Amino acid sequence: MKFTIRKTDIVDVLSKIQGITNRKSNLTITENVLITSTDSKISVAATDLETGFIGFYPAEIEIEGIIAINSRKIFEIVKNFPKDEIIINEVENHWLKIGNEKVEYNIVGSNPDDFPEIPLVDDVNFFEINSFDFKKMIEKTVMISAASDEKRAHILGTHLQCITTDEDESIIRMVSTDGKRLSKVDYIFSGKLSTTELPENIIIPKKGLNEVGKFLDTDGIVRIGIKNNHFIVKKENETIIISLLEGEFPKYDGLLEIGEKNKVEVVKQDFRMMLKRMSILTSDDYKGVYFKFANNNLTISTANPEIGESKEDMPIDYSHGEEEIAFNPYFFIDSLNFIDSDTVFLFFKNKENPCLVLGKDDKTFLSIIMPMKI
Repeated sequence: MKFTIRKTDIVDVLSKIQGITNRKSNLTITENVLITSTDSKISVAATDLETGFIGFYPAEIEIEGIIAINSRKIFEIVKNFPKDEIIINEVENHWLKIGNEKVEYNIVGSNPDDFPEIPLVDDVNFFEINSFDFKKMIEKTVMISAASDEKRAHILGTHLQCITTDEDESIIRMVSTDGKRLSKVDYIFSGKLSTTELPENIIIPKKGLNEVGKFLDTDGIVRIGIKNNHFIVKKENETIIISLLEGEFPKYDGLLEIGEKNKVEVVKQDFRMMLKRMSILTSDDYKGVYFKFANNNLTISTANPEIGESKEDMPIDYSHGEEEIAFNPYFFIDSLNFIDSDTVFLFFKNKENPCLVLGKDDKTFLSIIMPMKI
């Protein structure tokens, strides 16, 4: 194998796949990328056994071939290479010579036969979605992460479903939870989407979606689909394939019911900064703060016996009965960071029920935050 590649054509993808190749798996070979040279291009493949990637990039091919090489090392070499053109040549026994007339690396590769097979994606019923919108959907759901020892599929993954409305349109919905909060984001899809294109009860690993987000641009479209228990995202020259999780996502529709009785309107930035100030005195052992709604006023207070106390008031339009509820302030801050509206609605009931957070001008994204018992 021998080919010449331009640094500008390959360094970006080598950077993005580090999240896949640096993830621990049962096979050491997954720390490698598989490079195949053929015709007038090379393919770059990576997998952690759950998420697979393959991309095609232009190159000047002198000798066709295939090699597995350590992902981190090849990335560092390419990133720091002083020239744009880089010659990669397999000399013998999986050894690679990388460089030009002035700079040269000789590094050992691995047997490409040991590289795990990445599933084929032929005959997929794809549908198109705006790349930037899909990127934001992913960000708004994977912000709710899972603990390292978590085993439950509905916590490890994001639920993807299609909802057909009466207006001859479909809603692509992504929902994520960790049991303490829930995030729901909708994408309005013009026309009816068949369940053969997007079946029900899909749970996509958040780790895989995180990798997808790195490859999504701020403009253009991508294609997504389901095939043989895999979620597939396809761009013009790059494809990501994620193995779906087995399990049932909990019923959550009842949590979405919004009552107008205890509805409070706040200015997003003022509320967010208030939460940040009140969270200063929280700690791992004392994470909660108290929200007190009473007499057209919201009081947020912290009482941490290890550090001290704090309290702040905000005028609101609220004249119902007094309610005092404990919440984790960081859950609100996370949600507010993804709300584009300047004004935010808080819907709450009491200390036994969750609070719903919704932007005034955007009904496609909402968060549900469970109260804490302190």
